[in-house]
Amino acid sequence: MRIAIIGNGIVGCATAAWLQREGHQVIFIDPLGPGEATSFGNAGSLSPSACLPVGMPGMWKKVPKWLLDPLGPLSVRWWYTPVVAPWLWRFLRHSNRDEVVRIATAMRGLLAPIFECYEPLLQRAGAMGLMTRSGCLYVYSGEAAARQWAWGMGLRRNLGVELRDVGEEELVNLEPDLKGRFRFGILAPENGSTLDPAALTQGIFAQCERDGARVVRARATGFRQSGGVVSAVTLDGAEDVPCDGVVLAGGAWSARLARLLGPAIPLETQRGYHVTVQSNNLGLRHTVMAVEHNLMVNPMRMGLRLAGSVEFAGLTAAPDYRRAAVLLERGQEMFPHLDTSRTTEWMGHRPCLPDSLPVIGRAPRAENAWFAFGHGHVGMCGAASTGREIANLVAGRVPQIDLSAFAPTRFAA
Repeated sequence: MRIAIIGNGIVGCATAAWLQREGHQVIFIDPLGPGEATSFGNAGSLSPSACLPVGMPGMWKKVPKWLLDPLGPLSVRWWYTPVVAPWLWRFLRHSNRDEVVRIATAMRGLLAPIFECYEPLLQRAGAMGLMTRSGCLYVYSGEAAARQWAWGMGLRRNLGVELRDVGEEELVNLEPDLKGRFRFGILAPENGSTLDPAALTQGIFAQCERDGARVVRARATGFRQSGGVVSAVTLDGAEDVPCDGVVLAGGAWSARLARLLGPAIPLETQRGYHVTVQSNNLGLRHTVMAVEHNLMVNPMRMGLRLAGSVEFAGLTAAPDYRRAAVLLERGQEMFPHLDTSRTTEWMGHRPCLPDSLPVIGRAPRAENAWFAFGHGHVGMCGAASTGREIANLVAGRVPQIDLSAFAPTRFAA
């Protein structure tokens, strides 16, 4: 089959690579180059433990205070409030304990096979060196602080995530640069990261090209379809692309095209920021999640990446790089000896659904179209397993993961 992949971020590239393994011809459709959007600037985590949703029990008590702080961990540009308010209401409705358990259970199924799904793709692309499996440290100022997040950690353990408590002395031995700021940690030894998320995406893309993928640099505008079958993708300013099937993996830009193939899906962009400290003088060996700071710290080959926070302002508003400056300030609080003489800033669009689960499955109104978008904060984590399952669906096989919680029809009501 000739399958058009709309989107060449990490989800689209991983899906294309899995489809090629099945013998399909792949056509990438995207106005940008591979890994130039959200996949460029994410935190680089490859974490089977990252199964908890963004909305957690009790969060509703904190949201009003956060929304009043334009530089807080969750902010909304005032003029965007009427647009996003219904989405936020649905988001909070999914943050009760029963829902969090349901969501985390589904997400654990998607994330548990991260490495077994990435390894064949990276081996073929000669890019295994971009993936590490050194573990992640969740760090806290002390055991009392850690107890505030104990329910979520307990849920992770109940779902089979390997977690080990780390006392102050061992924490300093594991990461000497944390000395003096953190006295307790939890090690997730299964976790890993990528040294360069853009290069990893581009490496898989380049191998897809070597394996015969066609590349169309244009924006998809719609579909030619008849009788529930898509026959071509229509483009902005270019000729239609005939195909035997289509996978919509356009990240935060997927909602409009998805409406042409099924009920409206409440996709929102949670705008994320990062700072990369190119002058990094630390020797971190693990990805570090400073839970109280809401800051992910990942040592990469281009520097130390500091990432976090959520901003709602749509797809077209200019970045507010004061939010990146806050991330750098938090990094300096964590590591007073960090050399910050050379830094870069970035903002990107995380594609998010109110229940923190992506949409993975066949399009409701087309028998040869499939959705693979909405991965939120775990796009790099969930891309390879999503690609494998899309390949299973295209082949008519039973998926290896229970995809019922990710169904495109779950918001139809």
